[in-house]
Amino acid sequence: MHEKGATGAMELTMLRAIAIATQVREEVPVGALVLDDLGNEIAAAGNRVVQDDDPMGHAEMIAMKIALRRMSPRSLRGATLVVTLEPCPMCAYAAREVGISQLIFGLANNKTGACGSVFDIARDSRFGPPLEVTSGVLASECQALLRAFFEPRRETR
Repeated sequence: MHEKGATGAMELTMLRAIAIATQVREEVPVGALVLDDLGNEIAAAGNRVVQDDDPMGHAEMIAMKIALRRMSPRSLRGATLVVTLEPCPMCAYAAREVGISQLIFGLANNKTGACGSVFDIARDSRFGPPLEVTSGVLASECQALLRAFFEPRRETR
């Protein structure tokens, strides 16, 4: 259980990730932040799969790459990854590999979620120390963002 102050800080941080996701154009609107061990934002990114023609252009991957350049070329030990949508297997494993300690996400991803929904790479002990995972932070707001993106596309089929 998180203290009320911690929950408020998580919600504020998720609001920042949502704001980043809303800036994404022609992409699935996902926003990600990396925070240092004191809670300071060191990197932020939105999805860029289409824009960069890069299947690995997920918000989490980009944010972690930026954070690595700013903090350390090999490790983000002690850092927190905040993302609007539960990370996929690629992003969850990458977070483990770079030493992310805590993961906070908004909406569960029932298709490819790798932090408890479909898979649990984030906490699987075979990959070393597990990530501390907090899910469901502002989930309805994150869901509304994705719904606003996908509904018009479904109607045109």
